[in-house]
Amino acid sequence: MECKVIPFHTVEERSKTDAAKAEALLSQAMEGFHKKLVVLDDDPTGVQTVHDVSVYTDWEEESIRKGFEEKESMFFILTNSRSFSVEETTKVHQDIAARVAKVAGELGQDFMIISRGDSTLRGHYPLETQLLADGLADGNAGESEKMAADNGASAGSTAVDGEIICPFFPEGGRYTMDNIHYVKEQDNLVPAGMTEFARDKTFGYKSSDLTEYVEEKTEGKYHKEDCITISLDELNALDVQGIKDKLMSAQNMAKIIVNAVSYADLKVFCAALVLAMKAGKHYMARTAAAFTKVMGRISDQPLLGRAQLEGDTKNGGIVLIGSHVKKTTDQLNCLKELDGQADFMEFQVNTVFEENGLEKEVERTVKAAEEKILSGRTVVIYTSRQLLAPENMTPEEKLQISVKISNAVTSIIGKLSVKPKFIIAKGGITSSDVGTKALRVKKARVMGQVKKGIPVWMTGEESKFPGMPYIIFPGNVGEVSTLKEIVEELI
Repeated sequence: MECKVIPFHTVEERSKTDAAKAEALLSQAMEGFHKKLVVLDDDPTGVQTVHDVSVYTDWEEESIRKGFEEKESMFFILTNSRSFSVEETTKVHQDIAARVAKVAGELGQDFMIISRGDSTLRGHYPLETQLLADGLADGNAGESEKMAADNGASAGSTAVDGEIICPFFPEGGRYTMDNIHYVKEQDNLVPAGMTEFARDKTFGYKSSDLTEYVEEKTEGKYHKEDCITISLDELNALDVQGIKDKLMSAQNMAKIIVNAVSYADLKVFCAALVLAMKAGKHYMARTAAAFTKVMGRISDQPLLGRAQLEGDTKNGGIVLIGSHVKKTTDQLNCLKELDGQADFMEFQVNTVFEENGLEKEVERTVKAAEEKILSGRTVVIYTSRQLLAPENMTPEEKLQISVKISNAVTSIIGKLSVKPKFIIAKGGITSSDVGTKALRVKKARVMGQVKKGIPVWMTGEESKFPGMPYIIFPGNVGEVSTLKEIVEELI
């Protein structure tokens, strides 16, 4: 199929899977399935489809053990690895694989790792999942007998047979049809390779066809024709046995492409996947947030409103905007329609090229913000939209500059001496750093979503502002008016 822009109503035309039957098939498959789902989140927005699950912000052995010991079937570890260098994420994923294997072996608990990545295909792929697969194969050797027996499988090699690739995420307007991944823009579906996300300075790519994406990103190690593909026709036909047979054929980290335009599609696939795992096959997943909701059996719940999100102070709130993608800029411009109801402050990012420039800019911004917040005004702090980086900077150097700016912007929250009524952080790196560095959250509980795809944490007792709803707004999610709508409700 040619990669071209198509109308959004195509999704409705291709959405034919019976939702009730899909749910019944998955419920039946899940009976007796007891794997713990360990979700590694490469930025904090990955909890955008779940509620009442824990997020750990470090990957120490103690935290991993606590996650395994929870009664829930799933927990998240926030790595924020999309902001890491290749060297950093290599070390982190090697450590996580070793620790997960060790803890699971000691507890006799089988598990599946889900690498929750960007629904627009950015990130350290295939590096991270390959590191995890290699680490688990080394770390689990000899420890799988009891775990396999618990699921009715035979003990043996713990090598990963297949990697599930499923960036479907309807809350963000991401759909996969005929192996082509699409991003919703207004009333159209644009092939991912034609969007601004594919031109990312660090994680750019060309291919919209996921089989070609695999070949591109693995530099030919995996060929597009060798990918196992699960079509919409198979899912619409509820062909669980046929899909399971395909999954059973996977070996040596085979890439498995999942087409999906509805949650019903994903439930049919997951039913087949669970049956294949119960039969002894081992899989890993590189997916968007929809997959975690289905595998974790997370129920739908209403969006959170003012009653759940209102803080215990009469101070104003604070909105921190770090993301530079076009969607965020458009949302910021729309938010500025509230000028007069909120106060806007531009943080000058190009001070990064001046001696002590960022430090002085932070000091200026904090002082001004505190005065406004204490007076009951809500403050919107946003980074200037254009970074005047030298043309000869490498992608790694640009990433380092971005992290440096993000650290400075994040420190604004950390340096606040007054508790705001609410905090909204816009952008993946920004929201992660606010949560872990500025608010010092070690463990959070996901309350739910304030809008589709926009999660809310409840901060823990150890944090800078305990018991505060913290709104995490991804850079690439929402309509133009979404940020304005949230702020308007809370101020």
